[in-house]
Amino acid sequence: MKKLMYAGIILLSSFCFAQETTPKLKVSFFDGIVAAGYVDRGAFINFTGPNVSLTHKGTKFMLGMLPSLRIKEDRSPGTKNSAITPNLGAGLTVVYRKIALQVPLYYNTKTATQNGAWKMGIGLGYSFK
Repeated sequence: MKKLMYAGIILLSSFCFAQETTPKLKVSFFDGIVAAGYVDRGAFINFTGPNVSLTHKGTKFMLGMLPSLRIKEDRSPGTKNSAITPNLGAGLTVVYRKIALQVPLYYNTKTATQNGAWKMGIGLGYSFK
């Protein structure tokens, strides 16, 4: 498993250090995109985190981590969680000009009434770059 991970890191880094003047495939830690959207009967505000992106004819496709603030009212009886919680999602972001469309995936942990499950959402955002 470690050998496969090392090989993947070396392959990705070879794209980063290529001598091309206009790179098509890029790895970055932050791309300056903020998005808001809907997932699992709640909202989210997120920023693009570490990702791998591919640019093709002015459209940028990104697959990466999405550090987020999830906004969701806890409807369970008794003790309640905060309405705003930090969360880390993963997903696809497509940027055309300055408009970003996101399809994030978030994991909801197991509770007393529900099993843990991945939830998919949709979001719209803006690219500052």
